[in-house]
Amino acid sequence: MPRYQFLFVWLCLFLVSVLPVIAAGFSPLLAWRQPIYISAGFTGILALVLLVFQPLLAYTHLPGIYRLRSKHIHRIVGGSLILLVLMHVVGLWITSPPDVVDALLFRSPTLFSVWGVIAMWALFVSGLVVAVQRRISLRVSTWRLLHRTFGAIIVVSSVVHVLLIDGTMENVSKYVLCFVVLFALVFSYKNTRT
Repeated sequence: MPRYQFLFVWLCLFLVSVLPVIAAGFSPLLAWRQPIYISAGFTGILALVLLVFQPLLAYTHLPGIYRLRSKHIHRIVGGSLILLVLMHVVGLWITSPPDVVDALLFRSPTLFSVWGVIAMWALFVSGLVVAVQRRISLRVSTWRLLHRTFGAIIVVSSVVHVLLIDGTMENVSKYVLCFVVLFALVFSYKNTRT
């Protein structure tokens, strides 16, 4: 890949990752929120940012990162996603336990909660599939199908979850980030390298 393309791809990824976080930091809605609630919201934003990279890392589509290193980083990002989602949910639970319990039991009147919980459980199951793959001797093709299926559920559910929330994320950067997350998933799945 020519140097200018390499730099262009990484500059775009940097901007799409950083600008939504910065824009959310200037939201006037933060003035009335508790610090733990703000932290919970930003862990959710950071998790969405990581979803841009996760499918690209899985199929070594990031320029300058080679296959073995890409797979290793993919595992680290997957663990980071689980940690960020746990922090997101725990932070929201600290500020409003009844709302989180209702969401987890699919009793919440807000549709975005349902999609968030679907994404969360798909992420946890995906992580579990990775953790037990060798212990239960899953065939590689079966494991890949499961992991890819849960990956798609995670991405689509997360994007719907975010788009339905009218919160601290600035709208233009939110829509661009969600589009890039979906694009990364589709691009990676269509251009899978075996």
